[in-house]
Amino acid sequence: MNDMETARWLERDPFSMPAAEKAKALTATLTALVQWHRSHCPDYGRILDVVAEPGMPIDSLEAVPFIPVRLFKEFDLLSVGREQVFKTMTSSGTSGQQVSKIYLDKETASLQGKVLVRLMAEVLGRKRLPMLVIDSPSVLKNRNAFSARGAGILGFSLFGQDVTYALDEEMNLDLAAIDAFLARHTDQPIFLFGFTFMIWQHFYQPLKALGRKLAIDRGILLHGGGWKKLQDQAVDTHAFRAAMVDCAGIGRVVNYYGMVEQTGSIFLECEHGHLHAPIYADVIIRNPRDFTPMAQGETGLIEVMSLIPRSYPGHALLTEDIGRIEGEDDCPCGRHGKYFSVAGRVAKAEARGCSDTYETRS
Repeated sequence: MNDMETARWLERDPFSMPAAEKAKALTATLTALVQWHRSHCPDYGRILDVVAEPGMPIDSLEAVPFIPVRLFKEFDLLSVGREQVFKTMTSSGTSGQQVSKIYLDKETASLQGKVLVRLMAEVLGRKRLPMLVIDSPSVLKNRNAFSARGAGILGFSLFGQDVTYALDEEMNLDLAAIDAFLARHTDQPIFLFGFTFMIWQHFYQPLKALGRKLAIDRGILLHGGGWKKLQDQAVDTHAFRAAMVDCAGIGRVVNYYGMVEQTGSIFLECEHGHLHAPIYADVIIRNPRDFTPMAQGETGLIEVMSLIPRSYPGHALLTEDIGRIEGEDDCPCGRHGKYFSVAGRVAKAEARGCSDTYETRS
């Protein structure tokens, strides 16, 4: 996709394109990406030689060849020369686990940022807000090889000012820093960001134990990842939202779905609790047995598609997450595009993600 085509995508409202128009435009763009990666990434080309004939027409999103997201743990998949790579991102992982390695050139990193700006305007508006990160600054120590947590924090910090960390180096609640931050921004909207399970464990539970309630009534909390551990504790999205009101008065809580393998392409939750696919991305649900597309309302493996990845073949990825399409173009929130829900992980899949793989130090 050339610069002019990219600009046209970025000029559009992220949730303005009706289903038929989006499917046609996104299919054309993804087809071009398939051809690019097939020509420039030998390992990806060999995979396609097995699953897709050269020149085979791609007439729908469902026909775009996909690869399992796990392959990024097994292979170095690049579509640019190593001399063009200026940043490597890795998925978080517990000790002994393999991690995904995602290689970024300047074009891909720039496009990630531009798309994220368009999407975050849906949450925060166009103005940078005072930002409280519910994490520790220690996660950003290695700026050349970011973990998923570090990449998420750094990426979303672009939309904040006076960025302050709510946790210290030992992952303990830093009340002095929090109180000073809130004193500096009395009666202002505040942007809070963190990973779901870590917010619960290191922010909500300590505040509850201390009997403290913070005054962040104008807060906007963006969070993602870590639902598996909370589901194990019988905490669903409604209980999580109620807990944020209880501990800090935070009335606006926005969940998102995303992964380091497609940084920039995030799926934001609307006020009706649905995750939405913007015009830059899409989701398909596939049958776990034969990988055929499934109908709306049926539960299966989530495939995520994105027009962002240029330096690596991450444009069509079959995840190890389970979900279903709830509808398309008819959500009560008024946004166009597919909207969906995530039910969890496939059985025996490795823990993945930012807070899913966080281990408390002993």
